[in-house]
Amino acid sequence: MPHRDRPFSRSLIKLGTRLLLGRAWAHAQDWFPWLSIRQTPQAERAVFYHGARVATLLGSAVLWGAEVDTVTIVGSGPSVALADLTRLERGSAMLLNGAIHLIGECIAAPLAVAIQDERFVFRHFALMRKKIAAGQRLLLSVAALRAICENDSLWLADKRIVLIDDIRKPYELPRRRDGTLRALDFVRLDRSGRYGVSLEPDRGVFEGGSVAVSALQFALAGRPQTIGFIGVDIRNAAGPRFYEHAGTAAFSGVAGAEQRILGHIGLAMSVAETRGTRFVNFSPVSALADIGVGFDDRLLRPTGR
Repeated sequence: MPHRDRPFSRSLIKLGTRLLLGRAWAHAQDWFPWLSIRQTPQAERAVFYHGARVATLLGSAVLWGAEVDTVTIVGSGPSVALADLTRLERGSAMLLNGAIHLIGECIAAPLAVAIQDERFVFRHFALMRKKIAAGQRLLLSVAALRAICENDSLWLADKRIVLIDDIRKPYELPRRRDGTLRALDFVRLDRSGRYGVSLEPDRGVFEGGSVAVSALQFALAGRPQTIGFIGVDIRNAAGPRFYEHAGTAAFSGVAGAEQRILGHIGLAMSVAETRGTRFVNFSPVSALADIGVGFDDRLLRPTGR
């Protein structure tokens, strides 16, 4: 399997579902053919793979057992190397994808790990095994769950899993139109309908070009005083991540989705202000400055290294 790609068989399934089922059901590839999510007789939601139960899904309330003043969303952008993340509150960091490299180093116990893209699972499952301990809270998309099961379905059993369900393309439902979304009382859309925020992430979130957008909606639901961002740099996403070297960086679609990402985060910031939560940008190079997320230097290393 090429380092940057999903397995060829999955690419065929992705193409096939799009051609055979059309736009309304193309996202069925996320769970097809062996993954299912069902209600159990005990009123739990459980994940099944090849008919066997492999995990239990929890509500997002599992994230908020302890009060956290500042939730920090930690991406993989180069600005992570400029920050001293030992200054973060314990249990306050939401780590996105490759930011799991930080577990056991400058971040002992993250609040949660969020993985949305199945390609990350296929590239880095060995790293996930190494870094993600039993009991860790995981925010996982349907496609990420299925990709994990394709690697090792038993791995999920001792993790605390919260589902990232795409509100536009939900599990086992057809793609939703803007009118349907506007009718949902927990959804906020901008006038164009392009950008959205879910106030009840257990009922679905807007996936907006980066897992940062999905993680943000879970963070917002916890009503912290502050939501911070580090490593969510966006405009330099074509370059190496903080743990990569020039010439070895895996493909990222984040740079091409800059407008989409900023649109969702900008709307979320407007909603957050009405709920008493402010956004701060811990990265001196992030495109978040373009939408008015103010820079805060509290994590910046004194030497700039």
